[in-house]
Amino acid sequence: MKIATFNINGIKARAQALPAWLDEAQPDVALLQEIKSVDEAFPRELFEDRGYIVETHGQKSFNGVAILSKLPLEDVTRGLPGDDSDEQARWIEATVIGKTPIRVCGLYLPNGNPVELQDDGTPVPGGKYDYKLRWMERLHARAQELLAGEEPFLMAGDYNIIPQDEDARRPEAWQQDALARPESRAAFRRLMNLGFTEAFRARTFGPGHYSFWDYQAGAWNRDDGIRIDHFLLSPACADLLRDCQIDKEVRGREKPSDHVPVWVDLDA
Repeated sequence: MKIATFNINGIKARAQALPAWLDEAQPDVALLQEIKSVDEAFPRELFEDRGYIVETHGQKSFNGVAILSKLPLEDVTRGLPGDDSDEQARWIEATVIGKTPIRVCGLYLPNGNPVELQDDGTPVPGGKYDYKLRWMERLHARAQELLAGEEPFLMAGDYNIIPQDEDARRPEAWQQDALARPESRAAFRRLMNLGFTEAFRARTFGPGHYSFWDYQAGAWNRDDGIRIDHFLLSPACADLLRDCQIDKEVRGREKPSDHVPVWVDLDA
């Protein structure tokens, strides 16, 4: 089972590039982030005509996540538990029915910038960085719930986290950014310490591997990238892992997103 994650940075802007990539890469499942569309306006027919089941959790002009699947989906749920007042569309779950059923969780973790801190160094309550860290606490709680079950599952998407310095071309430029601040990295490690396998690093080591390049300042031409799109696999899911790769070449094509797809191949 080939499962991909792709922050497309707007379905309207990627209405040609995304179907072209799907035709070439042929993922069984694609988890999309930043669709930037309400559910009713999402161009379902582009993907249904290609044999995909389409499930969305949209939001006007911002955020939004989706699942495209060539395999049956069961028990689709939307929204990360833990805060009924949170209106941002950043989480969608479903069970993919293949040889082995896999629970897939597609996420778009908050960016968190600008970082606003109080005099004691803690995030300003209600600020964007505070929201990011509180969202990660809810993510940790949901991961614990899923781990308590027997179903293999994965959590994949744009985490807006640079896990280690080797995941940035210029780590010094990101030290005070919400993507690499100590609190962000600590929250990510706390999540990993529940027993997850980070799929890409289970197969590939060392620096120079990125999934995002800013549109500004010639970042792509200088390969000034960061790796922020991740697959976290539960222990039962990690046992099924055959490969994980970044489709870097997609960034050099016409009207690209600032992210590129990352995919796993599971024996499922």
